[in-house]
Amino acid sequence: MLRWLGRVDYEPTWRAMQRLVDARGPDAPDEIWFLEHPPVFTLGMNARPEHVLAPGDIPVVPIDRGGQVTYHGPGQLVVYPLLDLGRARLGVRPLVEGIERAIVATVAQWGIEAAGRRDAPGVYVGAAKLASIGLRIRRGCSYHGLALNVAMDLEPFRRINPCGYAGLEMTQVSELGGPADVGVVAEALAPQLLEALGLPTQSATSTWRQDVSSV
Repeated sequence: MLRWLGRVDYEPTWRAMQRLVDARGPDAPDEIWFLEHPPVFTLGMNARPEHVLAPGDIPVVPIDRGGQVTYHGPGQLVVYPLLDLGRARLGVRPLVEGIERAIVATVAQWGIEAAGRRDAPGVYVGAAKLASIGLRIRRGCSYHGLALNVAMDLEPFRRINPCGYAGLEMTQVSELGGPADVGVVAEALAPQLLEALGLPTQSATSTWRQDVSSV
């Protein structure tokens, strides 16, 4: 089930993902959440505090995904695949690679040539990073996910070493000739993501449910 949550605070959404993973049984349906967050820096389990250079008034939240520090803010599409990996017959590497392929295929529709990297998960246009990926697997299920820069203020990325890389340049869909509307990008990404992960693709966005009350 695809869910569009709109703009929701980071920590309640994170806790809602944890509750869903902990409570789900073998027959619980998979969900993929599409959303935006207000400004926040998140520190993955491998993050080093010195990579947060000057957060200013933006909150810094240590969390339980893999990876280093990143930034979320308005104008960035965040997608959380909450999947039973055994039932989907997905390992962690195929999950990451499927997410990367879906993003690459989506932005190619707007003439943007992007690629994933084996040494640093995410999607890049040249040397600049377009999308970040950070996951957690618990009880055989995935949560956290991807963040695709669409039309946002990229300045906060200069307050950190993004993903642990000093001076890493960030880019976004709107600057590369694509749309500036997060909803438009979400609708384009949804079927690509379902296909790349081997999930049913019929009516990919026609049955989206908006239900912010649970997060």
